Amino acid sequence: MELRLPTEQQLRRVYERDLKMSFPAAELRPLPVICTLTRGGTYRPWCLFDGEEIVGEAFVLGFAPGWALFDYLCVDASRRNDGLGSKLIAKLLEAERGNVVFGESEIPDYAPDPDMARRRLRFYRRNGAQQAAYDTAVFGVPYHTLFWAERAVTDGELMAAHQKAYHDRFPPSAYRRFIQIPWDISMGVPKKIPWEE
Repeated sequence: MELRLPTEQQLRRVYERDLKMSFPAAELRPLPVICTLTRGGTYRPWCLFDGEEIVGEAFVLGFAPGWALFDYLCVDASRRNDGLGSKLIAKLLEAERGNVVFGESEIPDYAPDPDMARRRLRFYRRNGAQQAAYDTAVFGVPYHTLFWAERAVTDGELMAAHQKAYHDRFPPSAYRRFIQIPWDISMGVPKKIPWEE
């Protein structure tokens, strides 16, 4: 199996087949945005190929040298429970060597499916993810912050990079309305809003 970047046609196919089936609208970046970012070189929609068949995806946003925001991890429904998720993470970390890879995973207490959110967190931890000391809320979805790093990273460095990843993508008014980094329950549970890039 090989991790490589897909053609735009392959990207469109896996978006429809895998991502739209696996993520609610409030958590899914629109396909035209992904295609534009990919063409611009800042977005890397890594795909795991088994021969010519794409069996999973691990998408990252490379917004600054040394940092990559882990956007989505997905395995083809027909190939789940086959160890491909762990293989994807291992290959992603090889492909992104030298970068601190970080992202979000739903906080179980606020997730529509708390058991699934707990399983997802356990999966990421089994695959080497560390949990940062701060949480976030992005478009109304509360998340724990997870990261993989080959070097020492402080929570302050990570939070600054996290803020930059979103601040660079949205106008200031949208950032203030939809992105909360850090977030905690004292700020209230936000209302889920679909991506509006």
